[in-house]
Amino acid sequence: MTSDQLLYSDPLKAAEQAASEIAKRTGVLSHDIALVMGSGWVDAVSVLGSPDFECDADEITGFLPPAVVGHSGKIRSYSIKSGDKILHALVFLGRTHLYEGKGIEPVVHGVRTAVKAGCKVVILTNACGGINTSYSVGQPVLIRDHISLTATSPLIGAHFVDLTDLYSKRIRAIVKTADNSLAEGVYVHWRGPTYETPAEILMMRAMGADLVGMSTVPEAIAARVTRTITGPDQTFDDASFPWVEMESPERITAKTSAPTPYSAIRRA
Repeated sequence: MTSDQLLYSDPLKAAEQAASEIAKRTGVLSHDIALVMGSGWVDAVSVLGSPDFECDADEITGFLPPAVVGHSGKIRSYSIKSGDKILHALVFLGRTHLYEGKGIEPVVHGVRTAVKAGCKVVILTNACGGINTSYSVGQPVLIRDHISLTATSPLIGAHFVDLTDLYSKRIRAIVKTADNSLAEGVYVHWRGPTYETPAEILMMRAMGADLVGMSTVPEAIAARVTRTITGPDQTFDDASFPWVEMESPERITAKTSAPTPYSAIRRA
């Protein structure tokens, strides 16, 4: 069975195999924290120093080569000193999007692999559009909740999951110790690849949305569900950090570099 066939026929087994391959190639039996670096965020990982390991993502079971500009398609492993201990961070430089037409399994394979690799904290970053007109150029925002307008979920069957606390209050509080001025917002998942019409933006604003983008939500759900399947006794957090830039009165879009949630990595 090929890597792609396994991904679609048994996605959790594909994630387990990918995690096993990463453990063997990195020499790290279990990673502690995962970061998914979205559009414009790749350079932000420079603050982590030099990676202990790097490979093309598509060398690992279930991962596809990058199809979007700004996504390098690399997987890295870092050792980060945190007090008296060493944290092992698994970093994905890029992601697969739903609008690429490859189905939901490649979209969430990275976070499923991260959980199977031992990660108890998953940090998701993205570049997104801003609906809240109070946001300014290049402003990072913490996601506190989401609205899905894609009618697509990584879940199949009668698997009912509580998403009340999907975006970790604990991690958001840690990040705010570094910058208490950080805003929090509600993120809309939009399938894309078209941007929203002015009428759609008005609809989202009326629904209470602050941000809109084409990623993150399926990954957050899949990370939570994979955690549940792997072991409900784990301590686990999802946190998401989009960043925005004003393009027009209707929409804000990302174009510039942004700060990394480094304090969350060191203190999570």
